[in-house]
Amino acid sequence: MLLSFVTLFPAMIEESLQYGVIGRAISGGLCQVRTVDPRAFTTDNHKTVDDSPYGGGPGMLMKAEPLIKALASLGVQPFERLPSRAVVMTDPSGGLFTQPVAASLASFEEVVFVCGRYEGIDGRIEEAFATHVLSIGDFVLSGGELPALVMADAVLRLLPGVLGNSESLAIDSFSDGLLSAPQYTRPEEIMGLKVPSVLLSGDHAAVAKWKAQAARERTERFRPDLLD
Repeated sequence: MLLSFVTLFPAMIEESLQYGVIGRAISGGLCQVRTVDPRAFTTDNHKTVDDSPYGGGPGMLMKAEPLIKALASLGVQPFERLPSRAVVMTDPSGGLFTQPVAASLASFEEVVFVCGRYEGIDGRIEEAFATHVLSIGDFVLSGGELPALVMADAVLRLLPGVLGNSESLAIDSFSDGLLSAPQYTRPEEIMGLKVPSVLLSGDHAAVAKWKAQAARERTERFRPDLLD
């Protein structure tokens, strides 16, 4: 997979993707990463990438021209929709990023993330380029880099060969619509708290039943909306 990021802070992206299974996937050639800074495509001495919004309002917007040129440098043209490529704009007003959305993005050969800053991006960029407009939750951050990194991590770990044990995906939260059951490791007792005895029984059917019930109870506690 090819991951591309249009961002005012390329180092933030490049540094963050160096660690853990994602870093190993990139260094192992399972994924390539490109970053491009819209400031490189400005024409004034101050490398201006923002301007005040038409119609008034507080704050500034990212200008269209530098973004158009930055996307063109990645081979992305306006109103071009390729079946092999997703162009994702990160925006708190977008649709919610979920595990099924991550799985959908993992099916593309290339994913391009357009990371907003300031009060947002000129709306014509969304109209001309975006295949997805996504948010990671009902809150606002200072920029789109962190949401893009979150999405990239969720997508990359779904690629074959990224995780050491692909069976881990099957027990992840949301993989079956529920949160995962609690898990335990050695020692069997610590701080007066014991591992549930069924997990030590060796009875695989009983363990599976316990995990299913524990997953449902955890979902009812923390995310009852998922049961709807």
